[in-house]
Amino acid sequence: MTTSTSSISSFSDKLIQVLDRVEYRRIETGEDMEDVARIRYRAYKMADILPMSGTKLIDEIDFDDHAYVFGVYFEEQLISTVRLHHVTPDHRVSSTRTVFPEAIDALLDAGLSLIDPTRFAADPDIMKEMPAIPYLTLRISVMAAAYFDTDRVLQLVSPQHAAFYKRVFYAETVVPPQKNCGKYNIDLTLMATNTREVGRTLLTRFPFFISQPSERRMMFSRNPGDTLPPLNIIPTARYVPAGSLGVDLPL
Repeated sequence: MTTSTSSISSFSDKLIQVLDRVEYRRIETGEDMEDVARIRYRAYKMADILPMSGTKLIDEIDFDDHAYVFGVYFEEQLISTVRLHHVTPDHRVSSTRTVFPEAIDALLDAGLSLIDPTRFAADPDIMKEMPAIPYLTLRISVMAAAYFDTDRVLQLVSPQHAAFYKRVFYAETVVPPQKNCGKYNIDLTLMATNTREVGRTLLTRFPFFISQPSERRMMFSRNPGDTLPPLNIIPTARYVPAGSLGVDLPL
């Protein structure tokens, strides 16, 4: 069944209204990282994604210089988190690469750059009442692709979630579902969104993914003279002028 244009527009309008009550925070302090660890623990324990005994919910690649850990706050309450890696042929630190090294190296050897969003976790109780959380959280990966001008956004997901990423992010399968994926307790498949080909379509169809350059700079800038990032970053989708996608092509 094809989703109608009017229903997508209505959904997008509702998401933008929710965004008015959302703030993002780049996690760079010990106290905030502890909050991230707690929400990861609750989410992963309920979903049985990782063996919790002895598992480090904060690991060394959380602090890689191409890693960005974010918290999503709804009415000042942390509701979800995600970690992004900006992966390039010259900097191959990536959570997904530890699971599917040959597939990731093939992309990098072809000269492509990637956004690798992993460690997505949402408060299980709030997730039940707020199904918009994946959209609010993964909006960050769309902004990252625009800021870093990357060729692909990766999705390392369970097969049962593949349809969502195909429908919303136009993702294509890179590695079909696999069992025994490293330390994970679940089957995994690797998908990827070709941002060069579908970026404009994605932003046009779902305007809540749009952002102003100023928002992206606050989210990802790490210039040598920068101080700590702003404590709270307000989504800017509502403030992008009508008819603009907030970014030059291709994304």
